[in-house]
Amino acid sequence: MADAIDRFYGVIPAGGVGSRLWPLSRAEAPKFLHDVVGNGSTLLRATWDRLAPLCAEDRLLVVTGEAHAKEVRAQLPELIEENIVLESEGRESTAAIGLAAAILQRRVPDAIIGSFAADHLIGATDRFAAAVREAVEAADAGAIVTIGIQPIEPSTAFGYIRAGKPLKIPAAPSARKVDAFVEKPKEATARRYLASGEYLWNAGMFFARVDRLMEALAESNPTLAAGINEIADAWGTDQQAEVTARVWPNLEKIAIDYTVAEPAAARGELAVIPGYFQWDDVGDFAAVSRLRKSTNGNGVTVHGNESNVVVVDGSGLIINHTDRVVAIAGIKDIVVVDTPDALLVTTAANAQKVKQLVAEIKASKRPEVL
Repeated sequence: MADAIDRFYGVIPAGGVGSRLWPLSRAEAPKFLHDVVGNGSTLLRATWDRLAPLCAEDRLLVVTGEAHAKEVRAQLPELIEENIVLESEGRESTAAIGLAAAILQRRVPDAIIGSFAADHLIGATDRFAAAVREAVEAADAGAIVTIGIQPIEPSTAFGYIRAGKPLKIPAAPSARKVDAFVEKPKEATARRYLASGEYLWNAGMFFARVDRLMEALAESNPTLAAGINEIADAWGTDQQAEVTARVWPNLEKIAIDYTVAEPAAARGELAVIPGYFQWDDVGDFAAVSRLRKSTNGNGVTVHGNESNVVVVDGSGLIINHTDRVVAIAGIKDIVVVDTPDALLVTTAANAQKVKQLVAEIKASKRPEVL
């Protein structure tokens, strides 16, 4: 049998709207297709480039919406056609990752899968690669595995993983048993987690042998597993279009955290590899402002046409995609996103409320700006 890393397949679920980054992120052009933090690469491209040294191009799959297929192919010209899995509509991460795993199970029964969101920012790629290699080895040993990020602050924006005792897997010496998942905490609780040293941020990266993942899903959600397997059985045949059109829209929309990871943790079968690298899910404009620092000395970070931005005694983030002059006076930590058909004005402290704005706009029947 080939070494574990040689049986490793990276899966990139590229879905979601990124509504907290509206109006930069839209249904037709979600955040993973953008260079959100101004480092010269879209989030999707950066995800691919991180994984390429760990597995050959023919072992990288992307699961994305039909509406995004053209741009995904343009950004990832190395992506081979049989490794792009198109969704007619989003059905959450269990369906996306599960279908990729089920397709791979039929191609390479001993494959090891790792899933990586297309819209996260990761630094220290050598440390990232080391964590992935350990995760792959732990998965080959039979565990379902996640990578948990060593927290650097008491963040209330992320879920947490409580890490337990070392698992003593020779090829994955950092692996620890997962005792529990914890939803986003209040600040006082987050401070307690940080001080304890027992908690890691949940970065949503999951690893397993494909047979192990599908067994776990069948145990926790047999109906969903059956639907995914029905599609996978037809994949690549004359029946693919008919079966997918019939089954896919009826699959339950649920995150893989709830169908695979949390049940595995409850059974004592989930491992975590601590990750000592920069990670951020770039979940709102406060994150963008934090990650993209001002370089002009006036306290304002500008993404776009900087010559059209005028600031007097202000600070914050301005994303300017029009020819309009944007002028800020006496406002701290402001967020302005100016696009041709929509203007957002908020503050970093209220950045999470942008999702509520999107819901209000949707209710007002203005879908053309979403």
